[in-house]
Amino acid sequence: MTDAVIDYAGVFQALPGMVALLTPDLVYADANEEFLRQSGRTRDQVVGRYLFDVFPDNPNDPSASGMRNLAASLRRVLTTGERDAMALQRYDVQSPENPDEWEERYWSPVNAPVHGPDGDVVLLVHRVEEVTELIRARGRPEGSRTRVLEAELYTRAHELQDINERLRQAHAREREVALALQEAMLPAPADVGHHRAAVRYRPAVGSLNVCGDWYDLVDLPDDRIGVAVGDVVGHGLQAAGVMGLLRSALSAASRATDGPAEALEVLGLYARSVDGAENTTAVETCIDWDTHTITYSSAGHPPPALLRPDGTVTFLDQATDPPLGARPEHVPRPQATTSFTEGASLVLYTDGLIERRHEDIDTGLTRLANSLRRNRAADPEALADAVLAELLPPGGATDDTALVIVRL
Repeated sequence: MTDAVIDYAGVFQALPGMVALLTPDLVYADANEEFLRQSGRTRDQVVGRYLFDVFPDNPNDPSASGMRNLAASLRRVLTTGERDAMALQRYDVQSPENPDEWEERYWSPVNAPVHGPDGDVVLLVHRVEEVTELIRARGRPEGSRTRVLEAELYTRAHELQDINERLRQAHAREREVALALQEAMLPAPADVGHHRAAVRYRPAVGSLNVCGDWYDLVDLPDDRIGVAVGDVVGHGLQAAGVMGLLRSALSAASRATDGPAEALEVLGLYARSVDGAENTTAVETCIDWDTHTITYSSAGHPPPALLRPDGTVTFLDQATDPPLGARPEHVPRPQATTSFTEGASLVLYTDGLIERRHEDIDTGLTRLANSLRRNRAADPEALADAVLAELLPPGGATDDTALVIVRL
């Protein structure tokens, strides 16, 4: 059997349950025989057509919500890349022979992603269980106790669906407040001294996984600047508050200590007293134009990238240590120095720019290096826009992203 070639198309068609494949635009790419049989549709009436053209809501039922709920579930899968199981749905089906006739139907859907090589969702698996007969048993006096319990389960499922919708609205409000707080605490985009810099912050799309990322640029004596980025574990208002505390603390430490390693040591000690700061990652750099050097230290953060004028990209990964608070005892952090030539660019970022589900981090780093190489002639503002456009998914990332580019 191990040497046999499995006919997966045949397996798909023979599946005993209703299963369809949808494109990210919600167009049917395929449907198995059971799906067609139970939905009362032919292959030509389904494949290649938009989902809600095939199965619209019943216009005679003002309370119909099946289409809205299904669309919301599918959007969640596209945005998060995670499986989504829906509550039981009443979703009436239009008669193919008589468009004015609608049959009351009840479905239990589950939607799941199929990821492509780059980690993006390329297909949606839409599996449906037909439960109409179980629900109709509610109205039968002779129905068994089991069927009565099944009907009660349906009612409770709809109550849970209403609760989930209220929670979703509350989360949306929290997200708005957290983003406003984040924007207020991050420094406004500006060059540092006479040196050109570009900063960007992109919140996660359709998710509360926002407001833990920060960036900072600090003027230092003797034609030096400190540049840092960090990422708090957590999300929402709590992460925004922790982010503000740590950013301010590192900004102060970079002015009062002798180099990035000492600044991160101070930040690590401070983080032990801040709830929610454990396992925060950060990288601190000091750019010195007099000596044309970059000194840096990293607390578990993705390495900064040095883009040289000839297109060579070097990742600064020679001074990496665990995240803040990861060690029970205090240990001096490592520090490294590298040289640069005029016209190079230093790029700092958070993991939302490079990390994708089901993908090795080296793939994301290679993607970043290639983007920097292609756009090396651009000024910092144009380079930042190009990198975000090329690396972030079209619909937005599921983790927030901070990006800083300094022209050296």
